[in-house]
Amino acid sequence: MTQIQPNPQSTRSTAAPGNVQAPAVLAAGPTAGPLTPEELQLGARNHSMPLEALRRDITPPGLHYVLTHFDIPFIDPAAWHLRINGAVERALELRMPALRKDPAITVPVTLECAGNGRSLLKPRPLSQPWILEGVGTAAWTGVPLAYLLGKAGVLPNAVEVVFTGADAGIQGGVTQRYARSLPIHEAMRADVVLAYKMNGNEPPPQHGYPLRLVVPGWYGMTSVKWLESIEVVTAPFTGYQQAVAYRYQDSADDAGTPVSRIRVRSLMVPPGIPDFFTRSRVLPRGPVMLQGRAWSGAAAVTAVEVGIDGKWLPAHLEESAGGFAWRKWTLPWVADPGEHELSCRATDASGATQPLEQNWNYQGLGNNVVQRISVRVE
Repeated sequence: MTQIQPNPQSTRSTAAPGNVQAPAVLAAGPTAGPLTPEELQLGARNHSMPLEALRRDITPPGLHYVLTHFDIPFIDPAAWHLRINGAVERALELRMPALRKDPAITVPVTLECAGNGRSLLKPRPLSQPWILEGVGTAAWTGVPLAYLLGKAGVLPNAVEVVFTGADAGIQGGVTQRYARSLPIHEAMRADVVLAYKMNGNEPPPQHGYPLRLVVPGWYGMTSVKWLESIEVVTAPFTGYQQAVAYRYQDSADDAGTPVSRIRVRSLMVPPGIPDFFTRSRVLPRGPVMLQGRAWSGAAAVTAVEVGIDGKWLPAHLEESAGGFAWRKWTLPWVADPGEHELSCRATDASGATQPLEQNWNYQGLGNNVVQRISVRVE
């Protein structure tokens, strides 16, 4: 049944999707066929970070991955304002000049799309066809969310905070504004930021201008862009992007479990030079420094191993720029002539290690399978 959510951030409308007893169908079921025109269209609208950008500590905005569910809204900064209401002692309405006068922090954060790696799954769930590059690391500057919630005064019976952006559209038959929530304890973390700068400058339109939420450690769907309202609620938010999308499901009928923290992952800068069409790699024999980045939203990365033709070797880890920013790793390799397979896998302090096989699920989320690169040494 089609659910209509014209205003999913309000307390009254968030209860409406609770009538849904089973997950809605997000799209056609997974397929073993070729990429569809719809997937290619999504792939053209959104873009991934070229893997050679892993050489940079901070990703320039034009190289950082972008996932936009609906249209990029055109926002007049002079007319824009942020509403904070709901289960608070006092509602707030803030404009950008006032926000810029509040205390600010800068947090380096690795953001990754929850669907990164989806197109590698077999059968392939139909949605944005990420390969491995739906990631980027930026320095986000803005007001700590906890500071503004403190000014508003969160009531004792509050359980979640709902964030709604200016972007609107239809997904799964549901008309909606893009909205997600955080539990109170996550929203009150000191490092969750309402960002009005990306790498020291105003964020480009596709990255959420003039204000976006940035939640370190969580997959990117949580960091709502084009933020317009924040509502503190006394019951769990059941909007589409929370209750239907972004859930680990075994099948279309499975209610699933919510996606939250980023699973441990590492990626390698492909060595050598690429063939234009196939992107296969060619490099000369001799010494080469393999390098890449590793990150996790659950715990600090503690080790990276590099696989060379199936033999795993420990890489050298450098210090991270922040608690939720990726870590650079390196490994020297003397490349012998012939065909080789390179791979990398990370482990974090929780003991989680990247799997060698796919993490299949119905929506194609959290697939942190190890990267594999075929190279020819001449």
